[in-house]
Amino acid sequence: MSRNKPAFGAHFPPSWQGRLSYSRKVMKASNTSVPCFPRPSERVSRDLGFDTLQWVAAGLGSLVWMGLCLLAFWIWPVHAMAQVPQAAPSNDGMQAQVEALLKEASARAAGGGADGAAPWRVEIELGQLNPRLKLAPCEKVRAYMPDGAQMWGRTRVGLRCEQGPVRWNVYWPVTVKVWGQGLVASRPLRPGEPIQASDLHMAEVDVAAQGSPALVHAEPLIGRFVAKAVQAGESLREDDIKARRWFSAGDMVRLTVRGKGFQVASEGTALVHGDEGRCARIRTESGRVVCALPTGERQVELSL
Repeated sequence: MSRNKPAFGAHFPPSWQGRLSYSRKVMKASNTSVPCFPRPSERVSRDLGFDTLQWVAAGLGSLVWMGLCLLAFWIWPVHAMAQVPQAAPSNDGMQAQVEALLKEASARAAGGGADGAAPWRVEIELGQLNPRLKLAPCEKVRAYMPDGAQMWGRTRVGLRCEQGPVRWNVYWPVTVKVWGQGLVASRPLRPGEPIQASDLHMAEVDVAAQGSPALVHAEPLIGRFVAKAVQAGESLREDDIKARRWFSAGDMVRLTVRGKGFQVASEGTALVHGDEGRCARIRTESGRVVCALPTGERQVELSL
């Protein structure tokens, strides 16, 4: 062992300086460089650089992890709120909006009485939505009157979802009754029977029940005929009264031509029947054919 001690010490130096001396000796003896074994100073610098990178990477990883945790902390409540299922709009809530809209519109329609009569009384009956409709959840529903819809008779009110995952639009059926004074039959009226004054009287009727206007004046109806049967207590409408025929085709009629500041009367021959409210073709004495409005017994008028 004592004989090998110098060589053993050369191969296994006890300190860093010994390794440096041995390395220099080996390199000097071989007069070559060993690229795969860097110098100790280079190794130390590389070791320090790797440690530094590890420390920086660990710090960045911690910061990223903390950022992700904070982001999850803020996002999770919003996500949890978004996951809460929204309830579909209730019929009671939508009905309240429909009633509010109709109440405002009926206030304007109530003043429609004619000829100084008492204001109309408006009564609204709400229908029911189709029970098979499955409306999507909606945060804001607005009631509106569709274009062309009127507060009269059978109509509808629109309901539109303005804020929700799915935009939908439905219509709520309603019936608007407008009560006012009108003529009703005192007895059953049959076609072919002339109307007498005792056959009519005034009563409160639903003027919006039909498209034809309700009649309110009895004098022009005396002697007229109904176009269809009218039951006792039933309101009389313009469509119920048969148009009056003032003359027949081939009759000689008196033609009055009215213009701005002048009036000319002449005679002509009726080419068609002269029914009240309908234009009748009249051939004048000069041979010209005009369309005039029947106004009385064998009388027509033409306005220029």
